[in-house]
Amino acid sequence: MLLVPAVFAALVSLLPIVYLVVRAAEGGLGVVAETLWRARTLELAVRSLGLAAVVTLLCVVIGVSLAWLVVRTDLPGRRVFGVLAALPLAVPSYVAAYTWVAALPDLSGFWGSVMVLTLVSYPYVYLPAAAALARLDPAMEEVALSLGRGRMSVVLRQLRPSVAAGGLLVAMYVLAEFGAVAIMRFDVFTTQIYTSYRAGFDRTPAAVLGLLLVVVTSAIVVAEARSRGRASYATRGAPARRRRVVALRPAARVAGLAWSTSVAVAAVGFPFAAICYWLLDGASAELRPAELFSAFGATLSMSAAGALVSTALAVPVGVIAARHRGRTASFLEQSTYVGHALPGIVIALSLVFFGVRYAYPLYQRWPMLVLAYAVLFLPAAVGAVRASVLQAPPVVEEVARSLGRGPLAVMREVTLPLALPGVLAGGALVFLTAMKELPATLLLRPTGMETLATRLWTETGSGAYGAAAPYAALLMLVAAVPGFVLGHRSTREDA
Repeated sequence: MLLVPAVFAALVSLLPIVYLVVRAAEGGLGVVAETLWRARTLELAVRSLGLAAVVTLLCVVIGVSLAWLVVRTDLPGRRVFGVLAALPLAVPSYVAAYTWVAALPDLSGFWGSVMVLTLVSYPYVYLPAAAALARLDPAMEEVALSLGRGRMSVVLRQLRPSVAAGGLLVAMYVLAEFGAVAIMRFDVFTTQIYTSYRAGFDRTPAAVLGLLLVVVTSAIVVAEARSRGRASYATRGAPARRRRVVALRPAARVAGLAWSTSVAVAAVGFPFAAICYWLLDGASAELRPAELFSAFGATLSMSAAGALVSTALAVPVGVIAARHRGRTASFLEQSTYVGHALPGIVIALSLVFFGVRYAYPLYQRWPMLVLAYAVLFLPAAVGAVRASVLQAPPVVEEVARSLGRGPLAVMREVTLPLALPGVLAGGALVFLTAMKELPATLLLRPTGMETLATRLWTETGSGAYGAAAPYAALLMLVAAVPGFVLGHRSTREDA
């Protein structure tokens, strides 16, 4: 029942690979070998992997610590911090980079890129970790304590799939990032691919580098799947309806407040303050409400459509990955991660190639842009769904089947309700990320359509920060809605 839609999702995700293979083959094996054996290629690989590794590690530390403080402690203001912790996903990386470079002109290179990318991408870990903590049965911790084991040993073990999925998304996001690293003047795979595409008509080297990026990503995905192993993360019996709240000691409470406040100020407060400054500084700039609200409507509709399509494609893949073992399940899941590691310009060009040759009626139409969002952000939904289904007890599904329920009824009435937190978190992640997506939107949006991200890029690219400020402010305001819902849900006592 789930296999056919899961295969379709995998085929959609693999579409860019076909484009890259065709482009690379046009140059012949000689050009491919020459590109791969360049010293510059090895340097780019080391730079890209080093950046991804450091940012992922920092995001895991920040995301898990904030999730623990917000969900499992009596930290004052934890509901507010829960909302603030999700908001950096609404801050475009290139806007964050602009704000920091404007304030600190000497900030650039590797560590500048690390700081900016960490601040905008740690919610990839925070959101699934918070959802997993909210569902964790405190009885398991009580049993561990009675056996002389530490509480954190149980918590960390149950968080493993969620944190691994979030860390995987961070690593792929960093590998595919272009805007922030370009502003920070730090060359990686994506900047070289972009330069190669813009330099001339020969796009073979760029296609080769794109395929190499796919290989690197595939290796990371396989490593994450192997680290997951065959362990079971589901609770037995009914899902927990209560959670253990840890009472922080005074010193720990002060430290927790300082940590949560520092992250919120750096990740949300500073970009917001910069946008407000641009807004006030550009008060004399002519504001065109019609263009602003037109861009708002296009952003909302396209992002919502992308989130719906991505979530619909992610559910069968996530359920199969969580409930089945074997090469087929692994292939289906890992195939969906390919597009997330490729630069948006590569995804867009692959869909242009597909649309012109095989689906011309869709060329420069909104379905093509929605398809690009699905290819780019499907892993965010798949990882969240899989992690949530892993925590749902499979015995409940088995009981439903024994009572005569068919596979479709079990999926609709048992599996999906149990996995609903992960499904909602995945959809919200796609919605938030799609709103700020830039390269694919620039190339694939229908003629005459402008989104908040494209208008923001146009204005900031010309240095008109005052004119760009309304678009940036509205983008963050819209993103605050799903961020508030997710943050509020993660701090509810009965979540």
